[in-house]
Amino acid sequence: MFPERHVRLFRNGRNQAVRIPREFELDAQEVIMRREEDRLVIEPVRGKGLLATLASLRPLDEDFPDVDTGLLALDDLEL
Repeated sequence: MFPERHVRLFRNGRNQAVRIPREFELDAQEVIMRREEDRLVIEPVRGKGLLATLASLRPLDEDFPDVDTGLLALDDLEL
């Protein structure tokens, strides 16, 4: 289990805030925060995987050039 530490809440403008002690730092630039009854859960936003990133890209509206024009068929190659 993770260590426990008491920390104080403070005000930052109109927001309630808490300083996160070094031993609880998250390796992330963004987090998701949610309330579970009387608890606040803070978890890092995970980066999307390659397949999810590729699926989010819009299709290209251009044709690719025929790069194998003039090349021998694979069956005609001498290896």
